Formats: sequence, structure tokens, C-alpha cells
Amino acid sequence: MSTTTPSSAIPGQGREERIFFGPFDVTTQVFLTTPHSFALVNLKPLLPGHVLVCTRRPHRRLTDLSPAEVADLFAAVQRVQHMLARYYFEDSTLSDAGATADHSHWKDWQGRGGGNVTDGSFNIALQDGPEAGQTVPHVHVHVIPRIRGTTAKPASTPADAVYDGMAGEEGNVGGALWDREHRHQPIQQQQQRIPDQVDGSSPTSPPPEETGGDTSKELMPGRPKPGGGFPRIEDADRLPRSMEEMEAEAGVYREVLERMMLEERGKEADAGRGLTEDW
Repeated sequence: MSTTTPSSAIPGQGREERIFFGPFDVTTQVFLTTPHSFALVNLKPLLPGHVLVCTRRPHRRLTDLSPAEVADLFAAVQRVQHMLARYYFEDSTLSDAGATADHSHWKDWQGRGGGNVTDGSFNIALQDGPEAGQTVPHVHVHVIPRIRGTTAKPASTPADAVYDGMAGEEGNVGGALWDREHRHQPIQQQQQRIPDQVDGSSPTSPPPEETGGDTSKELMPGRPKPGGGFPRIEDADRLPRSMEEMEAEAGVYREVLERMMLEERGKEADAGRGLTEDW
């Protein structure tokens, strides 16, 4: 039986736990939880379906993870890939796999669905440390579906612009989350709490051992800066999405995961009945 669980992540609906991505409360953006990981929708997706898979514990570097956490994290990445393929990719055996129109809103990108991971492609990326472009000091894996005929990398181009976008303001998820937390805060107060640190940390923040590992108790660091790539793309005018839009997307993904889980349980039950009949 699968250890992954589609997360309701809605306060008052069976989930009391608050989930933090670095210092940011992302509880309602979460659509999957596992023993050591969680997956959430992205505030500033580079492409439709661009989501993040994170460790439950706020590790800063991949090398901080235990073997069990590493295994769980990448098993969750695989689970998310299957879910995104089911939602975004069209079954190539049933369609011409590439006739989807180009839309700007995430929910318009759903094709007829039912695809497998081989009916499209994925970018899987982990920026391990601030010099590599990590803008939230919390291990997270970017999972980006590439839909044939729409968001796939053109075969004629030698490079993939997605990686340039991840290294610029366009993919600065930490900066976008920081903006969301501080948009109602007076400029003077922001300036008092945002010392410029190369590693994205704040000298006034208490060490993790003093907060019991609860990063929500730490003071907010300065606005994270993008980096880790060349050339760097600056796209500061690209606006983050609303909370309502992200919560709606998370709800859709939970429904897809729930259907997948029910199908898997049905197959397990059928296999069990087959073994019984053999005996």
C-alpha cells in the first residue's frame, strides 16, 4: 500500500499540522504528504504544472538528509511525476499527442488526460545552496512537466530556457514568497528586518536549536536574490499568482492523486482475489 497521502491541507478539515517551506506557511498550497516529504504548488511557476517537492524537516542542503529522507523525497518526486502526467499529458496511444492549444492560465492546460510519464517529459532540478540559485533555505526539488506540442523544449534549440528562468527573477520563488509576506508591511519595518546576506540568512534570526526546528519562529530574512545560472534572466514584472488560484490548483492535484490511490487499491484487491482463486 502506498505511503503517500493526498493532503487536504485545509485547516479545520482533519489537518491541524501547519506546513512550512523555509519560514513560509504553505499549508493550503500542499497537495501531497509522505512520512518525510510534502509537495506544493508554486507561487511563480515557470510553466504549467511546475511544482515543488520538499523535505518535511527544514534541511538546507541535500547532504543533510538521512538515507530514509533521501529515498522518501525522490519517491515523492516520482509520485508527483505520475500525477502530473495523468493530468497534463495525453495518452499517445489515443491521440496525436501534440494538438493542445497554447493557453496562459494553468487550468486551461489540461488535455484529455490519462497520460503516462512517457507521453511527455520532465525537468527535475534541485538547487543545492544559495550559490546554485536556492532562494528558500529548505531542500526542494522542482518538478516541471513538458507537454508535447506546447511546453516541450523545441528540438531545434541547443539549450533549454527553463534553466535560465530558474536562475533569474522569473523563477525566484523565495523572492515571491518574501514579497507575499511583506506586501502589507511598512517599508521602514522591512528595511529594519532585511539585512543583505549572501547566504540569505538574517544575523538577527535565532539559531535553529533555539526554535526547536520550527522555522516559523525565525525572523524573515532579506529578500532572496536569484542566481546560480548564466545568463541571468530578469523578469521582475512577472506577477506571482493569487492564493485562491494556488489553492484551487492544489485541490485539483489532490483529486487526481485520490483517483490514482483508489485505482491502485482496486488493482491490489483484484490481485489478492486472483491469488485466492489460485489456491
